Amino acid sequence: MAVPQIPEDEISERFIRASGPGGQNVNKVATAVELRFDIAASPSLSDAVRERLLARRDRRVTAEGVLVINAQRYRTQERNREDARQRLQDFIAQGAQPPKPRIATRPTRGSKERRLQGKRERGQIKRGRSARDWE
Repeated sequence: MAVPQIPEDEISERFIRASGPGGQNVNKVATAVELRFDIAASPSLSDAVRERLLARRDRRVTAEGVLVINAQRYRTQERNREDARQRLQDFIAQGAQPPKPRIATRPTRGSKERRLQGKRERGQIKRGRSARDWE
């Protein structure tokens, strides 16, 4: 399935100062990007994709269904902006891919026998630990 393109008006960006080391540059320049995308209210996403994205247990998605991506890997604002948008595309691409249905399988006879043999051996070990008459 093709990844839907997100229009500019659905994305809000805010430029903030990055945390971590970097000397004066970190204190003066707002190079980090906080990108917000409202998954719950986006008209460009199909219902199935929206449901899958909101169902994911991701700490970047708020209770209101807003995805918040903080990008501060790079020293320039433009690189961080590109990084945030790429991470948004990757996130949506994961939701656009329907989950693979699970095919029910049954354990083989050999695996059942190995499991039961292991249980018998464990029981034997435990029986050997019991108190005995040592006279």
